[in-house]
Amino acid sequence: MAGHSQFKNIMHRKGRQDAVRAKLFSKLAREITVAAKAGLPDVNMNARLRLAVQAAKAQSMPKDNIERAIKKAAGADGENYEEVRYEGYGPGGVAIIVEALTDNRNRTASAVRSYFTKSGGALGETGSVAFMFNRVGEIVYPAKAGSADDVLEAAIEAGADDVQSDEENHVVTCSFEDLNEVSKALEAALGEAESTKVVWRPTTTTALDEEKAASLMKLLDAMDEDDDVQNVHGNYEISEEIMAKLEG
Repeated sequence: MAGHSQFKNIMHRKGRQDAVRAKLFSKLAREITVAAKAGLPDVNMNARLRLAVQAAKAQSMPKDNIERAIKKAAGADGENYEEVRYEGYGPGGVAIIVEALTDNRNRTASAVRSYFTKSGGALGETGSVAFMFNRVGEIVYPAKAGSADDVLEAAIEAGADDVQSDEENHVVTCSFEDLNEVSKALEAALGEAESTKVVWRPTTTTALDEEKAASLMKLLDAMDEDDDVQNVHGNYEISEEIMAKLEG
């Protein structure tokens, strides 16, 4: 289990899908509102909003929720959220990047710092771990979308950089600046993607033993419970054997 974008992993690990889904919808709605506020409330004219809506649809977020989040951006009394990125080291020296949308920097910084500290890690300065990651666009299609060759051909035509295919899905990678255009071209060729997002992909990974992996899972759980935290990315590697023990 390699580490980035923890929502799906946490959802299965905790075995409480409903609660996690409600939390996830709240985070997705916040991103939609911020994206709509930052540009036009039209997915055809606002690339960030289009990707936010795609991400929401990929998680089966109801259409009414999506429309409500977009309309909220037009309200004069709506909250003003700020994008903040935190970087630090978790258990076992794992490099972690936390992306947040907050209306109170002090509150969020204090909370994120406490999560790192309680897990035996430490919050660092901006740039302290980002050099160990590449920020890329990631588009995921289910295996049934086409053969590996067909998806590779479509990805090349769309301007993507790489495709990794296995029995479950096809993961297409492109520069994050090109994500909107590449995803549009792929949608025309292959249909709607399972997920479309910007991720921090680690260039190297850190293997964890059972004790450190358990501490990391607690840290990720705490981050996931925080309403301000949108995404968490890490360069950890946990063996299937250890994950099975932690889940059992």
